[in-house]
Amino acid sequence: MARAPSKAVTKQAPAPRAWQRMLSGRRLDLLDPSPLDIEIEDIAHGLARVARWNGQTIGAHAFSVAQHSMIVEEICRKLAPEWDRSRRLMALLHDAPEYVIGDMISPFKAALGIDYKAFEAKLEAAVHLRFGLPAHPPAAVKGVIKRADIICAYFEATQLAGFTEAEAKRFFGAPPRTIKFKLTPLPTGQVQEAFVKRFRSLVEPA
Repeated sequence: MARAPSKAVTKQAPAPRAWQRMLSGRRLDLLDPSPLDIEIEDIAHGLARVARWNGQTIGAHAFSVAQHSMIVEEICRKLAPEWDRSRRLMALLHDAPEYVIGDMISPFKAALGIDYKAFEAKLEAAVHLRFGLPAHPPAAVKGVIKRADIICAYFEATQLAGFTEAEAKRFFGAPPRTIKFKLTPLPTGQVQEAFVKRFRSLVEPA
């Protein structure tokens, strides 16, 4: 009697790791981030070590996303002095997802061909919920933060990243004459400490 051919047993490959271990001990699932796994110390640590402009800036130190975020929040205070602390906190945390995914320049985001924004939005929602904010900024708030972000980018471009004023105006527009900054990239530890301090000032009672 002929024996039936044996079926080969195939092992299923394990799913690729999609979580990041934080120095706080938290384990953040990047595909399904939980607010419970987010700590401000991890955010500050990461953002202070992520370089804007892919590191192509002048100075002894990289110009970090943490330093950029603090300046954007300061610009928002000038653009919208009536804002309460929660709106200012949203401005400070506007690039918080980059503490795990890095600061990807806009041209590369466009070239990727994936829904990068949706991925970023999941992380933003988890960060906001962790700190008692709406999952996403209201449209009016987002508009002011975006404007402040562009104003900051103009100063970064012309003072740190080698853009001429004409180039920067073409890409970012001219900043309001009432807003001026002299940017100096700061050491990582100093920026990290300053970011946490500013966060505390926005969430703790005056």
